[in-house]
Amino acid sequence: MALSFEVLEAAPGAAGRGATGARRGRLTTPHGVVETPAFMPVGTLGAVKGVTAQELTAAGASILLANLYHLALRPGIDTIERLGGLHRFTGWTGPLLTDSGGFQVFSLGHLRTVDDDGVTFRSHLDGSPWRFTPEAVVDWQERLGVDVAMTLDECPPWPIGREQAAASWERTLGWARRARAAWRGGAGGSGGGLFGIVQGSVFPDLRLRAAAELTALDFDGYAIGGVSVGEPADARRAVVAETAAALPPGKPRYLMGVGYPADLWHAAMHGIDLFDCVLPARNARHGMLFTREGVLRIRQARFRDDPRPLDPACSCPCCTRQSRAFLHHLMRAGELTGAVLATLHNLRYYLDFTAELRQAIALGATALPHDPPEQRSP
Repeated sequence: MALSFEVLEAAPGAAGRGATGARRGRLTTPHGVVETPAFMPVGTLGAVKGVTAQELTAAGASILLANLYHLALRPGIDTIERLGGLHRFTGWTGPLLTDSGGFQVFSLGHLRTVDDDGVTFRSHLDGSPWRFTPEAVVDWQERLGVDVAMTLDECPPWPIGREQAAASWERTLGWARRARAAWRGGAGGSGGGLFGIVQGSVFPDLRLRAAAELTALDFDGYAIGGVSVGEPADARRAVVAETAAALPPGKPRYLMGVGYPADLWHAAMHGIDLFDCVLPARNARHGMLFTREGVLRIRQARFRDDPRPLDPACSCPCCTRQSRAFLHHLMRAGELTGAVLATLHNLRYYLDFTAELRQAIALGATALPHDPPEQRSP
């Protein structure tokens, strides 16, 4: 079964460049349906740290992201394929999306070299060389049997000059053309889809050109990459709004690696359908928790005797049974259970948040019942 996408509700003027608005959609994949806008928990190695596949499902996750670079290095594509593909290997039965390794081009700059043919990494595990080409990345993702595969891209750092950004985009475009030609329809032709990635840093003309050139290649969906890499928030949000408006209205749009709930709200209001970010799980392990009242830093002494739940409106395992004081105690003591409970809470907050987004869009609302938190504390 091929990937398909349907827009169920759209704000007035949502179609057409420059007028994209919020929309609610349905992404149908070989392993299930994703109601959008949707947040994808990040399971780098096929699992979110400390969280089982069953717990992710119970929290409301409908799609999981895994990282091709890390899975290729360990345990290896051959091993996963031999064991039945990524779904059977991980126990996650819903849709799976894999990143292409493009973000590691940015984050592992000291361990890689880039040329027009692809990327050579030195493994962060043992220093062994690994060659990522557009064709290899497509082949690996098809062999894993994922529902959504991403093309190899070069994610440029910030700050960057326009000339450098343009050269980087030309390389990414060349890789996108090669990936599109190599794509066999997912898992040897059994289904799934391939997304192209729009780059261009903060330069509007590069982003609009990238969107047009990728649209001409007729991908199954489109991602906005290369944001949230250090650029100012206003520049990031301008890139999201302008690029989303230039993408095909009938295809899913994915904003990569962003971020705070307020950023998700902004992006959804401009027609973005899919999100992922390590932030909720990573911040949870450091005691930074998202609630409808704002951000709580649970290690602070003021929570030592606080009997209240983290968020009275949340139904995660922590909020329904434990207090702020107990989680404060666990986190200060370094007890593993504290990090697990905190992670489950933050993931539930993000998944509830996108569910509220879908409901608001369906009702034609222009605001949520609470302000999306950024980095503020109540």
